[in-house]
Amino acid sequence: MFLDGIWIARRVVVLIASTRGHVLAWHLARSECSEAWAALMLRIPAPTMAVSDGSPGLAKAARAVWPKTRLQRCLFHVFESVRRRTTARPKLECGRELYAIAKRLLKAKDADGAAAWLAEYAGWCSRWERFLREFTLKDGRRQYAHERLRKARNVLNRLVEDGTMFTFVELQEELGGMWESTNNAIEGGVNAQLRRLLRNHSGMTTMHRVKAVFWWRHMHAECPMPAAETLRMMPTDDEVDGLFANASGSEEKVGAPPEGHGAGIVWSEFHMPTEYRQ
Repeated sequence: MFLDGIWIARRVVVLIASTRGHVLAWHLARSECSEAWAALMLRIPAPTMAVSDGSPGLAKAARAVWPKTRLQRCLFHVFESVRRRTTARPKLECGRELYAIAKRLLKAKDADGAAAWLAEYAGWCSRWERFLREFTLKDGRRQYAHERLRKARNVLNRLVEDGTMFTFVELQEELGGMWESTNNAIEGGVNAQLRRLLRNHSGMTTMHRVKAVFWWRHMHAECPMPAAETLRMMPTDDEVDGLFANASGSEEKVGAPPEGHGAGIVWSEFHMPTEYRQ
């Protein structure tokens, strides 16, 4: 299963769960916090593996709601996280080596590839450890000379320690078959289509943008309801505004999803998930 969120406006995000071919469920929230992700997860059965871009709230919710689900960090997002700190053309040799190692992460497709990558990365850490410890004193405080490279290293260190980079390899060894290492299926097949939709209709209000997203998701679900039934159950703008204002004290208009499998929302559940959802 692939999990991701697409932001519609400030403090308005749609959390999505999908397979390679269909949208499974979605949830409208004000942030990608653990409570919002839990509200989405409680609507669908726990998968064997979930691929995500590494949202802390998602990981926390998965530990509580899907304790047996194995998490896979999208390797492309890992590479992008390193590239943001090294740039695509690092000036220092240390950065050039780390950028190349991060790029080779995308080619690790089996147990041998994963082991080779981990060994290469461990060698890089050992070789440049003293270099990355260089610092100067500013106002009596230590300031590292290569802070961005240290941050890139820390990102990789955390992922190696929590074991979420090569979950797909472990499942290949245990269960056989091919398991995804990136969430390209949801980024390219779902989110890219939604961004194009919103870009082509940039004049829509936030309310209409939310409804357009939910209509698109409904039409790409595996078993969508008839359009007339969905239209009948779609709440009006006034109903949505009233619900949101009561729940958050905000006058901001955001909209709400239609009822149905994976589409319902109870605004009072933003911060206090319940066992049984409507």
